[in-house]
Amino acid sequence: MDRFVIDGGRPLRGTIRISGAKNAALPILIATLLTDEPCLLENVPTKLRDIRLTIRVLEAIGKCVDVSGSRVFVHADKPLKTRAPYDLVKQMRASVLVAGPLLARFGWVRVPIPGGCAIGVRPIDIHIKGFEDLGARRVLEQGDLILDSPLRPGRVRFKFPSVGATENLMMAAAAVAGTTVIVNAAREPEIEDLGSFLAAMGARVSGAGTSTVTIRGSRTLRGAKHSVIPDRIETGTYMLAAAATQGSLRLAGAEPAHLKALIAKMRAAGAAVREGRGRIAVSMKGRPRPVSVVTAPHPGFPTDLQAPWMAWMSLAQGSSRIREEVFENRFMHAAELSRMGARIALSGETASVHGVPGLSGAPIMASDLRAGAALLVAALAAPGRTTVQRVYHIDRGYERIEAKLRAAGARIRRVRR
Repeated sequence: MDRFVIDGGRPLRGTIRISGAKNAALPILIATLLTDEPCLLENVPTKLRDIRLTIRVLEAIGKCVDVSGSRVFVHADKPLKTRAPYDLVKQMRASVLVAGPLLARFGWVRVPIPGGCAIGVRPIDIHIKGFEDLGARRVLEQGDLILDSPLRPGRVRFKFPSVGATENLMMAAAAVAGTTVIVNAAREPEIEDLGSFLAAMGARVSGAGTSTVTIRGSRTLRGAKHSVIPDRIETGTYMLAAAATQGSLRLAGAEPAHLKALIAKMRAAGAAVREGRGRIAVSMKGRPRPVSVVTAPHPGFPTDLQAPWMAWMSLAQGSSRIREEVFENRFMHAAELSRMGARIALSGETASVHGVPGLSGAPIMASDLRAGAALLVAALAAPGRTTVQRVYHIDRGYERIEAKLRAAGARIRRVRR
């Protein structure tokens, strides 16, 4: 397992180019299962572990995938399988998204219950209930979810605006003739991006990015070309790293409209944030003011930025509170931040963060993807040497992160075992 060695306490300066959004690219790659015609995807973060795993899942099902830089060409020259392999699905929760396209096209699919980050139970009951509302029958057998019977168009109401369930049902509905309406849908920008791709394939999609999505599907969808939106979570992580190190960063290829909640909170804490078309600039002098946040589905404060926000608030001039309303058990980074000198008290889903003048380098360990991002933010800000173990978690969501940070002046290196 690789580790990062960071000599912190240096301001980040310069320009970092933002990669395509992992959380948009994953469902869009899987949506290519809806057609046998060729699809060309651009701005895909192909060096990410999760993207490579998704490509392996597509290949195991029967797709041919050619990668050239950030371009991915997907086509098929043989019949697709309707069973996803356990050894791949167990590594990544998003693999359950193959259920929607395969069930809609072939009337039967078998998918292992997925794995992914250890940040709570994260059940897929919302996905299953949605498929049942469209006529599917389900069986759980030896750890696998089996769905069968042809889907029909209909109306689905989610009990919670689940991103994954919204994506799964959108893809399924795209391949079912007739009109399907999804109520209380997730509103994340990644949902809107998936809707654009499905529309390019021939489905009629309206309301993607709002709480009600309407899809008029077609049994025959065509190939399409699409460019993936920039990664708002990568953008937000670098914004917080710039502020925590009291630096000045320009983030090229970013989309300010996707980060309104974070930008407002950062400005309240004292950071200077300048927005432009396709770019964001962040600079910070001194310690931040304490600002409390409550995570919420988009357009609220992103749960995926809660951990790096905690790292920055650990340096605040006063106390703040962070309440996690999206996932349970998502404060595992707090103990590792405490090893660096942070003062954090946990009570259920609330963290009380008492700011300190500075953190110090220490050996620490990432427990999941976004926790790893928080530890990097803290390590970059902390004078002394920090060693971050289990960086494979970070590799799941941040493309070429050490190279990008080095270009901005960070002293970071990857040590391979």
